[in-house]
Amino acid sequence: MIEKNYITSGRNTIIHKVRKIDLIILNGTHNNVIVSHRGIGVYKGVVPRKKSEAKKAYQEVIDVGSIDVFGEEKKLLFIQALDNKEYKIDYTKEGTPNFIKIHQENYI
Repeated sequence: MIEKNYITSGRNTIIHKVRKIDLIILNGTHNNVIVSHRGIGVYKGVVPRKKSEAKKAYQEVIDVGSIDVFGEEKKLLFIQALDNKEYKIDYTKEGTPNFIKIHQENYI
């Protein structure tokens, strides 16, 4: 079994586990999001095509719609990051300041 750098919880929550690996979250045609140990934001870089490329860049690509994650695109996603905050990503508000918001300050 391959060890992942994240855990999925419930229907729409991703928990970041490993400090030195950044998560790049893909959700269909929506903006890509990057989660690092410092926080979260919109990812403007090139998404690695292969797992080996991502590993060399200390990244892991998560496709929300793949069967081993959630199996479908999501309109609302929660990310528990390593900065002790839970973020809400609302894809219906993409391109606005409300796209990525802090949902909970200290979830731990």
